[in-house]
Amino acid sequence: MPKIVDPQERRRAVVEAVFRVVERDGLEQASLRNVAAEAGLAIGSVRHYFTTHSELMVFAMRAMSERVTGRLVAHADRLLNADAPLTPHERWETAVCMLAEVLPLDGERRREAVVWLAFVTAARTRPELRPHADELYDGLLALTTRVLEGARRAGRLRLDADITLEARSLCALLDGMSLQAVLHPGRLDPETMLSVLRRHLAALVAGER
Repeated sequence: MPKIVDPQERRRAVVEAVFRVVERDGLEQASLRNVAAEAGLAIGSVRHYFTTHSELMVFAMRAMSERVTGRLVAHADRLLNADAPLTPHERWETAVCMLAEVLPLDGERRREAVVWLAFVTAARTRPELRPHADELYDGLLALTTRVLEGARRAGRLRLDADITLEARSLCALLDGMSLQAVLHPGRLDPETMLSVLRRHLAALVAGER
């Protein structure tokens, strides 16, 4: 009896292989053949789901974006849920946890940061990747803006804070720390990244946490 293959599970396995190859060897080595070997599959099996290299890269970028966005949205929903309001301390910690999702604070998030940086760099010269490179940044910017607006409504944001500028400033801070941590491992440890993030947020908060 032939083995029944779950298409979604097979695609996930291939995408995970893409991430491992990109993290270890760089995006330029993530050919269909190399990804198939990494996944323990025949190249024909990979081509059954992804006919071209570009199709595989787009799918992998979308999968990475959805993974990170899902975690961000879960924190944002908790922050913005009017039916279950948080205490000021809970709001503060949830905001920190939300933004920290895109920082390479542990093995999994560092891997995501390495892979995402490779994708974004490639998107500069590969138009088919550009919309997906923008997607995660735009989503983070939108969520950060919503959280800052919620903080203002709750009287927790400094009165003189410009939400548009502060949201972009936060995104730039996160991008910069992620880039430094990926390119200069060991020079920017997780504790320092969290301290920088907390200090930046503290400067926006009105009153005591």
